[in-house]
Amino acid sequence: MTRLDSLEGRLARVGFARPDEAAQVVRGWPAPAREVGVDQLARAADPDRALESLARLVDADPGLPARLAGDQDFAARLIALVGASDGAANDLAAGNPASAALVEDPGPRDRAGFEHELTAAVAAAGADPGARAEALRVAYRTAQLRIAARDLVADDPFAVVEPVGRELADLADATVAAALQLARDEVGPEAELVRLGVVALGKTGGRELNYVSDVDVLFVAEPAPDADGAAAVDTQRALAIGSKIASAVIGICSAHTRVGQIFPLDAALRPEGKAGPLVRTLASHRAYYEKWAKNWEFQAMLKARPMAGDAGLADAFTEMIAPLVWAAAERPEFLADLRAMRRRVVAEIPPREADREIKLGAGGLRDVEFTVQLLQLVHGRADDRIRARGTLAALAELIEHGYVGRSDGTSLGEAYRFLRALEHRVQLVGLRRTHLTPGDVSGWRRAGRSLGLADPAAEAEKRWRQTRRTVLALHQRMFYSPLLEAVARIPADGLRLTPQAAGQRLKALGYDDPDGALRHIAALTRGLSRKAEINRQLLPAMLAWFAEAPIPDHGLLAFRQVSEDLGDAPWFLRALRDEGMMGHRLATVLASSRYLLGLLQRDPQAVRILGDDADLTPRDRLELNAAMERAVAAKEGAGPRVNAVRSVRRRELFRIGAADVLGRLDSEQVAAALSDLTAATIYNALLVVLEDHPGAPELAIVAMGRWGGRELSYASDADAVVVMRDSGEEATRHAVSVVSELRTLLAAAGPEPGLQIDLDLRPDGKSGPLVRSLAAYQSYYAGRSEPWEAQALIRADTGAGGDELATELLSIMDATRWPEGGLDARALAQIRRLKDRMETERLPRGEEPRRHLKLGPGGLSDVEWTVQLIQLQHAHRVPGLRTPSTLRALAVAEQEKLINPADAAVLREAWTLAGTLRNKIMLVRGKKAEVLPSDTREFAAVADLMGDGTGGASHLEERWYRTSRRARRVTERIFYGDG
Repeated sequence: MTRLDSLEGRLARVGFARPDEAAQVVRGWPAPAREVGVDQLARAADPDRALESLARLVDADPGLPARLAGDQDFAARLIALVGASDGAANDLAAGNPASAALVEDPGPRDRAGFEHELTAAVAAAGADPGARAEALRVAYRTAQLRIAARDLVADDPFAVVEPVGRELADLADATVAAALQLARDEVGPEAELVRLGVVALGKTGGRELNYVSDVDVLFVAEPAPDADGAAAVDTQRALAIGSKIASAVIGICSAHTRVGQIFPLDAALRPEGKAGPLVRTLASHRAYYEKWAKNWEFQAMLKARPMAGDAGLADAFTEMIAPLVWAAAERPEFLADLRAMRRRVVAEIPPREADREIKLGAGGLRDVEFTVQLLQLVHGRADDRIRARGTLAALAELIEHGYVGRSDGTSLGEAYRFLRALEHRVQLVGLRRTHLTPGDVSGWRRAGRSLGLADPAAEAEKRWRQTRRTVLALHQRMFYSPLLEAVARIPADGLRLTPQAAGQRLKALGYDDPDGALRHIAALTRGLSRKAEINRQLLPAMLAWFAEAPIPDHGLLAFRQVSEDLGDAPWFLRALRDEGMMGHRLATVLASSRYLLGLLQRDPQAVRILGDDADLTPRDRLELNAAMERAVAAKEGAGPRVNAVRSVRRRELFRIGAADVLGRLDSEQVAAALSDLTAATIYNALLVVLEDHPGAPELAIVAMGRWGGRELSYASDADAVVVMRDSGEEATRHAVSVVSELRTLLAAAGPEPGLQIDLDLRPDGKSGPLVRSLAAYQSYYAGRSEPWEAQALIRADTGAGGDELATELLSIMDATRWPEGGLDARALAQIRRLKDRMETERLPRGEEPRRHLKLGPGGLSDVEWTVQLIQLQHAHRVPGLRTPSTLRALAVAEQEKLINPADAAVLREAWTLAGTLRNKIMLVRGKKAEVLPSDTREFAAVADLMGDGTGGASHLEERWYRTSRRARRVTERIFYGDG
């Protein structure tokens, strides 16, 4: 026989570190016991330690091998126990309790079964109080080890976490009940004069106890009634007696003896903590919790349940405290206090232990428990379906009723079970209270084998770290959820979306049409579907968020429309509930902007943009080109491919508009983003059209007007001129065909917002050809152009197509737009006359001029013409003025002392305010407007988006009148030379 086939080889293969020594021990056993023993040792958490412990047990009980051979279930339990727990092995070896107690395991027991067992053990000890208390300790430890032995042989160690926790809690209940009877006997006849109820808290209250843990309790006492039903003693006397009994109970459970400690019975969660009286009356408890309790103390009472003693008194306490617990989330700073407490607990962990803390560390058990409890405390005020005491039971209810997503909830539950199972394993090793992971490879190997992991040491530690990361991510997202914060601020009645409660709340929040809003709420929450459940949770917060925005009624209607457009898409409501600021942002966008709602209805998936800060940053030209190229590649034919380009533009318009509404972009950033988007759209659409026109001449589209100055608004067309390199009739025909098709495809009606390319600024205006060659442009500007055209050329810049060709055209334009010597008197007079005529002819009839943002006094036109006049007069000698940007030119003019700082500041303010107003009006109304709104609600909405919500429309209107008046005076002085 080779060593590989020998007993030593077999033992080495099943995990023994010292197979030679093990073989010597096992060979001394009878053959049947040897086979059963080796088979079970192969499954042990630490085979070497298990065998050492078995050897000690066999020395004390020579008949043990025969029992192992005769009862394989007993062998499995015993060997699993001593392989995982040195503490249990030491107890068994000392006959404390005897291993025989594990032979006939009755299976899981409930509280009544444990009470019967413990009472019998205490009765058998006789009358001596010390012997009776010691008998209780032995009986407790025996029951505890039976539970552990069954746990360790379970097929799925994670599936039994809940039943093990419940059984340990039932054992604790029975033990405290037995200790209470011993304490009453110890105190003597006066114990009959007082009623004493024991309330379980914490893990015991939740029936999710550890193997080695404090048992948190609270004591309630009242005088017992005498024969006539009156109080047998006064309250003070009853409290004194109750304190004696309670102290005796704590002493019995917490004392360390030869057998060991039952468990520390901890009453520190009582009112005033350790400094407060150990026992209080029900009235005293009520007074404290109603007047003095801190926020965290209500969280501590979340799992309170009757445990032992006077059941009626313990019941009365839990009934008294429950309404206070479920109203606690409405207390000032409730969330802030709980969050601060959690951060404080993590910060106080010793640095050398922080990475090993299963319970208190970041990503540990406490993060799961705090997350579940906070969700319960906030949402459970109005929903008694989620008030389970146990963590996993409560999590299951939160999942079932839509407060936690199924995927997140499953992950959190699996993580919790793993962490609890790991905590159980490290506590069983020495039967001592610890929450630290193993400190070395052998410890991880032992834990991993007891959890049934294939590669015990590596897999156990890896899974621990992965679990921590999972828990921490879910905890941070749920525990710090803006939705949770919003819901916590809402009174419990506001969470119940009954017609009466909701109607009153809608009026209080400022909805114009509460009845209409109620219809939308009813449509969103009707039925028993998960979608309706989640909407019932979201809407109280969403209603408040809509009310913070300019048009709450529109926000609710828009939310209903978007919800219906998305149908049963599970990610949408889940994201609103779970994804950071997404719900709040969506509410703000929908209750602020008809323009953005229109975009969102065309593409409901764009709502995802609101979930991530990075997604609210406008894309640069390279990113836009890449996105459009990908979109085009998936389509066939010029029409569908240009529509693909337009679809990317539509989503980007939503991104820019949402960022604008949410205050993440200023007016210059909006204008630059819109200008880049226009350039990318025209460029990529041009590429598509050119592919369908082989042999077309090289083309460049030169940006003009607001596009050229990178000053586009949401409503702007793309002013441009088109140049081709070639000349001749055929080239012109081909180029015109390309440009015409490009304009048609970009402006065509359809689901995508259109983009108009306006070529009216080309030479000869509307009567001139759409496309000219370089030579034709040079000829025109050299001999035929008018002074106003020089002004139009100021904002010319590269746009789309061939940049080199565009640059050549811009060079040709330079001689016209930056005239040597500046403007002559004739040109200056012509420009002034043109502006006068424009103000007279283009202002809408019946419109009050000062309300017109573009053509009115002090509006965009006044500022731009004034700045452009300075450029035309001085750019030939001040190169910095040769810029298409209005604000940049104004800054250079100020720097060069061509305009005084005060005047420059006035023009800058007016131009910026007018442009911002135009954009905000477009966002609110969803359609282009050049005048201040006449509708007071719309104007108020614009004021809100402008940050003037407190002053309202009248304040913003007066601000515009004041700013534009000052700008007009500057224009009259500089442009018209009136001063």
